Order: sequence, then C-alpha cells, then structure tokens
Amino acid sequence: MSKRTSDSIQNIRLQRGIAIAGAVLLVVKFVAWSLTHSVAVLTDALESIVNVVAGFVGLYSLHVSAQPRDANHPYGHGKAEFLSAAIEGTLVLSAGAIILYTAVKNFFYPQPLQAVDTGIYLVGATAVVNWLLGSIALRQGRKTGSLALMASGRHLQTDTWSTIGIILGLVLISFTGWQWIDAAVAFGFGAYIAITGYRIVRKSVAGIMDEADMELLTKMTTVLNAARRDAWVDLHNLRVIKYGNVLHLDCHLTVPWYFNVHQAHEEVDQLAAVVRKEFGETLELFVHSDGCLYFQCPLCEKRACPVRQHPFKEKLVWTVDNILQNEKHGWRRASGDDTGNAAAQP
Repeated sequence: MSKRTSDSIQNIRLQRGIAIAGAVLLVVKFVAWSLTHSVAVLTDALESIVNVVAGFVGLYSLHVSAQPRDANHPYGHGKAEFLSAAIEGTLVLSAGAIILYTAVKNFFYPQPLQAVDTGIYLVGATAVVNWLLGSIALRQGRKTGSLALMASGRHLQTDTWSTIGIILGLVLISFTGWQWIDAAVAFGFGAYIAITGYRIVRKSVAGIMDEADMELLTKMTTVLNAARRDAWVDLHNLRVIKYGNVLHLDCHLTVPWYFNVHQAHEEVDQLAAVVRKEFGETLELFVHSDGCLYFQCPLCEKRACPVRQHPFKEKLVWTVDNILQNEKHGWRRASGDDTGNAAAQP
C-alpha cells in the first residue's frame, strides 16, 4: 500500500470518528439546553448541528479526494476538499448569524434560567471531547496536507473556546444572578463564530481559484536556495498548486547549455529529490529544462565551466518575486555603471 493510500485511509477513518462524535455531542448539548433554557447553551447546540453536517460533508470529500486520477480528472480529485471546506465555512457563518439574531432577541425577551449547574457539567464535557478531537484532526491534517481535516480541527477547537466562554458566562450567572450575561455571551461568541466561518470560506475559495499560497512559496524558495547545485544556473516560472494531499510543482530549470539530455535529466531528478525530502512523496513535478545563455555567466557559480564568456560577479538569491517570473535571470549593467545588478532578461 502506498503512503498516499495509507494517509487517505487514516484521514477517512478519523473524519468518520469526528462525524459520529459530533452527533453524540449534539444530543448532549440539546439536553443541556432543554434543562437550562440558556440561549448561550442553545448557541453551542446550534453550532454543533453545523459540526455534524460538516463532519459528514468532510467525510464524503475525503472519500472523493482519495480517488485516483482518471481520464475526466487528470489532476486527481483533491479539489473536493476545497468544496467541503467552503460548505463547512458557509454553515459556520450561517450559524453565527443565527446565534447573533437569537442573542439580540433574548436581550429584549429574556427567559429565566434553570439547572445551571447541570448545564455547566454537560457542556464542559463536550468541550473536552471537542478539543481532543480538534487537536488530533489538526495534527493529522498537517501531516497529510488535508484541508478538510484541518478545517474540521479548527472548527472543533473554535467550538471548544466558545463552549468555555459559555461555561464562564453560566458560572457568572450562578454567582451574580445577572440574566443578561447569557445573551451577552451568546452575542460575543456568535460574532466570533461568524468571523471564523468567513475565514474558512475565504481560504477554500482561494484554493478553488488556485490562488498563490505565499507561505508555501516562501518555504519552497528557502528550501531550493539551501539545496542549490552549481549546475542549477537559474530557476524561474515556478508555480506550486496543492490539490488535497498532492503537491503540483511546475518550473523552468536552467542548466549549462552543453549538458546532454541525460545530464539535464539528472539535475531534474536532484531537484525532485530535494522537494520530496522536504514536502513528502505525494508530489507531481513538471520541469522544463533550459540551456543557459551568455548574459547569465556573471550569475553562474559553476567554476569548472569550459565555455564561460564572462567572469562570475554575484550570486542571485532566489526570492518569491524573482522565481515566479517567466523569464531567465541575467546580469544587467547600467550605462557607465561598473557595479551592475542582477535582473531579469528577456
């Protein structure tokens, strides 16, 4: 069994457990609400409905994204996870809006609270379970690069913090008797939940639209700079896209023009090994190899070059800005300026 298949199976099993646990916790929270009549506890229960629905949507998306590539989906099914996160974020955002409405309504039409101590114990137990499940989901999601699991983990931990806030509100009510605290707590966490939902939706839409992941690009650039070989004269037109747990990397690698096909391919293999070592085996690499040109000599560090036309001047450090450019980098000298600088050339 391949590592990719093993990771997918683990992700699906974990998401299934999260979905089932969410259904159980939903029942517990509605029991707590029926006992206390607290709008803050109702807030927690409404968010748990989202947890359950999102859990099963995430489970389905993980099942779809684990499917191998086929003729209709040559890049695989990984974008199903972005759709799952978008649905989950929309549900979270909607729950936040409903909670805000309920909290405002309760300010004007408050309901007396009952059995507050019992409610504290019940929702406190759900907070512990949610935090543990969220931590496990986040750790597994980061390990396998699963957006669906990371979204579930963040959502569960958000639910935990909101539950803790609700518990603190109930404790204050028990000591002070101030009923308005219930609606105030619900309003505050309703706003927090809505903001969290917006952020999840924003990230999923960015993934669907193939928006550049600047954090990933920065890390990739750092890794390639650190592992740079003297035969890698230049690297440009770098693009990185992540579909599910598969990383797609396209780039143009400039090597000495006198290399034969086998030598150029060896440098491509070395580049792939560097990326796989840092980012995992689930990698698709498409590299176009270029031969170097005369204006790149001042930036080329290959000392044993038999055809060098210009002496080495300065090492060009790859950055996110210059490595994305779809053109070779070379040496440009301003008129009358002996210092020169590294710049892109057509």
